[in-house]
Amino acid sequence: MFKVLAINPGSTSTKIAVYFDEKEVFKKNISHSVDEISKYKHIIDQYDLRREAIEKVLEEHNYNIKDFDAFIGRGGLVNPIPSGTYKVNDKMIDDLKHSKLGEHASNLGGMIALAFEKESGKPSYIVDPVVVDEMDDLARITGFPEIERVSIFHALNQKAIARRAAKDLKKKYDEINLIVVHLGGGISVGAHRKGKVVDVNNALNGDGPFAPERAGSVPAWGLYKFIQETGIEEKDLNKRLAGKAGIVAHLGTNDMRKVEDEVLAGNKEYEKVYRAMAYNIGKWVGAMASVLHGDVQAIVITGGLAYDKIFISWIKDMISFISEVIVYPGEDEMSALALGGLRVLTGEEKAHEYI
Repeated sequence: MFKVLAINPGSTSTKIAVYFDEKEVFKKNISHSVDEISKYKHIIDQYDLRREAIEKVLEEHNYNIKDFDAFIGRGGLVNPIPSGTYKVNDKMIDDLKHSKLGEHASNLGGMIALAFEKESGKPSYIVDPVVVDEMDDLARITGFPEIERVSIFHALNQKAIARRAAKDLKKKYDEINLIVVHLGGGISVGAHRKGKVVDVNNALNGDGPFAPERAGSVPAWGLYKFIQETGIEEKDLNKRLAGKAGIVAHLGTNDMRKVEDEVLAGNKEYEKVYRAMAYNIGKWVGAMASVLHGDVQAIVITGGLAYDKIFISWIKDMISFISEVIVYPGEDEMSALALGGLRVLTGEEKAHEYI
């Protein structure tokens, strides 16, 4: 029996889970208050805070670092790489610390996993980081030669859910075409062609549908005028695009349960904005269907927002003509991390070397 520890740092929490083979035996969502987090100028500065919090929880529940067979961290903003499980190495850590793609809490996952490797002598890995890049070359080209489209999306959950859907369809993931929609604080819509995500929106930096906290695609000239007229600085613009945009910019909240409650109570302003987000998602699903030439075995919807049946019904109204729609509410990231590590430990897959 293999014992693995999955580590998933998020913006204001660090999720950990202990697996004995494929069975989850312990899970904890370690919350970090805004006051606690705001003390640190950069996310990378939170390393000691996050690691010590994990160690404290494990100790409280009688888990010893040296008892684990592997440590699986959520992959961060490393250089673009194909899907798979990667051994954490010094090159990866250096790229996580000085990521050219920006800061993200997931950058801490591999760093903490490697620290536990050094303490225990057991291997550390990351699985399907957000920068998984399997895009077709044609999908990268824009009308502005200096700017290419970039693959940054919820690769870990999209890949895990796509495999689950394929299994439920009694098919192999690498033999079918799927469109996968992840509905979270950010939203990604990916075209999965026979096991590869050949096109997907950049769910972090202004591409695709707008989301609870992200701007999505906005008219280029309008954005330019906004920058000129406001004189906004780069760091503040980054926050406006990812963190203070989308639903939170329109309605002043990122609590989607509140938005749902307001819609049910008859608040027309909330409903209009919420429907607009559903409209954008449906439009992007249609775009991905054209990428797959209409050959789509299923459209798979996942993420926290997939629990909202009204919201899902609006999306289904737009896309159900394309293919069967399968909904898996929530996300499966902890299991996806653990299973990625287990596939290497059992010899089912070979870990990739990050170079």
